[in-house]
Amino acid sequence: MKNLLKIVSAGFLLCLLCAMPAVAQIVNGMGFTTTFAFYAGNTKLPAGTYKVTPTNFGSTMLMIENSNGSHSAFFEFTPTQADAGHKTSDVAFRKYGNVECLSRLWIAGQTYGMMLEPTKFEQSLAAKTPPQTHSITGTAK
Repeated sequence: MKNLLKIVSAGFLLCLLCAMPAVAQIVNGMGFTTTFAFYAGNTKLPAGTYKVTPTNFGSTMLMIENSNGSHSAFFEFTPTQADAGHKTSDVAFRKYGNVECLSRLWIAGQTYGMMLEPTKFEQSLAAKTPPQTHSITGTAK
């Protein structure tokens, strides 16, 4: 009986840990507009208005698509956490010279966010010059 209790407890903890990335999900999507081209993962996207949406509940994969549906990409994120909830929804970028790379997404009121790990291309840029970071305001849908 004690072994069954240990197994059930371990299973509960495992389920709890697996649910943590779901906390960082964008439930109904997030929109933003850029005046510059940028990379989302390995895909270069032109300046414009975009919406980021989850692919599946509990997944660490997001889809980004421009307003007319002509440009889109899928990218993976790593859940990240801030000490306090963000006052506004923010979309952060790392800039290397004139190349912009999507870096993090934060939803207003949440302490959990989504961070994109640097791609090999971005790592090669970082080896040449340190990035400048900046953010633009997003809108939770």
